[in-house]
Amino acid sequence: MLIVDDHPVVLSGLRRLAEDAGVGTVYEASDIVSGYRTFHRYRPGLVVTDLSFRDQGLSGLSLIRRVRALEPATRILAFSMHDDPVIVARAIECGAHGFVLKDTAVARFHEALEAVGAGHSFLSHDLAMRIAVLNGGPKSSPLSRLTARELQILSLLGSGKTNAAIANSLSMSRRNVSTIVSGMKQKLGASSLAHLLHIAVTRDGAAPSRPGAESPVGSTGERPCRG
Repeated sequence: MLIVDDHPVVLSGLRRLAEDAGVGTVYEASDIVSGYRTFHRYRPGLVVTDLSFRDQGLSGLSLIRRVRALEPATRILAFSMHDDPVIVARAIECGAHGFVLKDTAVARFHEALEAVGAGHSFLSHDLAMRIAVLNGGPKSSPLSRLTARELQILSLLGSGKTNAAIANSLSMSRRNVSTIVSGMKQKLGASSLAHLLHIAVTRDGAAPSRPGAESPVGSTGERPCRG
């Protein structure tokens, strides 16, 4: 099993939970790049990963996608603070087999780990219902039209980063970042960057979850992930 998270306390806690659940070998990584390298080297059958790493936005989505592309049989459990159904849906579309919030009970985490490890899916009833209605009706979230890469950049914009800073963090050109931002404005009908962020944080009273962080993995013109 591979655990990818940028908080030492979380890594330690997840290792202990995994060992309590009977997992024999547990690998750890504190960022997306080392996480993918570790996976590429050892090919564990189960990956538990956060979605946000320091100042890299939602790049955990890219890690999930790349792991599935390399080893389609690998089981992946997303373990995150983000409860926005748009982000949860993107994680599932990218290839995660389950999603658990970081404030979940220990017994619930064990249940998720066991289910995903056994080849099943895992998603709380509440999150499943919120995803089910995400694209239905007049109150559907405008963020549901954005790709995983667009959500990543939007979360970084929301944290106050400039296009140049985002380009540096994600190993992209500033022009590509600007192009993606312009595309988001068109998709959401925003007249300015301020308007774009306003749409993001006021849609149905929910904001795009604050970027916990992640690393530069994935193409600049990334399409929505499909498991």
